[in-house]
Amino acid sequence: MNTESQFIYAHDPMCSWCWAHKPVWQRFAAELVDRVAVVHRVGGLAPDSDRVMPVAQQQAIAGYWHQIQERLGTEFNFDFWTQNEPRRSTYPACRAVIAARWQEAELAMISALQAAYYLRALNPSNVDVLQQLAEEIGLDGVRFAADLASEKLAQALTDELNLTRSLPIAGFPSMVLWHRGRYHEIALDYQDYRAALRQVVALLGDSEREGVAK
Repeated sequence: MNTESQFIYAHDPMCSWCWAHKPVWQRFAAELVDRVAVVHRVGGLAPDSDRVMPVAQQQAIAGYWHQIQERLGTEFNFDFWTQNEPRRSTYPACRAVIAARWQEAELAMISALQAAYYLRALNPSNVDVLQQLAEEIGLDGVRFAADLASEKLAQALTDELNLTRSLPIAGFPSMVLWHRGRYHEIALDYQDYRAALRQVVALLGDSEREGVAK
């Protein structure tokens, strides 16, 4: 593994395109694990808000879900829009990811958040849902609740969002390789990761190409 480089997956746990990309990303990440350190960094699509989304905005986002479903076959539970009071607020879910990271369970929390939002029609903008998910994945619930409300975590989120926004990306999900003092945006395809893998291998100067799909 190239220990001087880092692969950054920039995402938001409530980003529908990140959900759509998950199957391909998981296969890609498995190819990367022995080549370069992989980290996830949250993007913070929408700040904290107690306002219920306007109906037009709810319809627009539900429309994106339909488009993704039709294009990629991604599963969505549209009951979310009738069983909740949706808010345009993803910062709580982003904080939950960081709090879980502090308990060595970042990936489990990302998966739990996505399943809650897109399959279980639960609202990850709500703290009680985040607490429920933390306990479902086996986190220390008391520690999680304290971390979630702490100034330390608020600052960690601010720092992470500043980093993500400094990357050479235009949206989420995005992939960036830090290598030899430079950020390199990696091409993202929702159906095939092989071109991205070839790009990473070339940038790393890896001569061992047996693991690269032709």
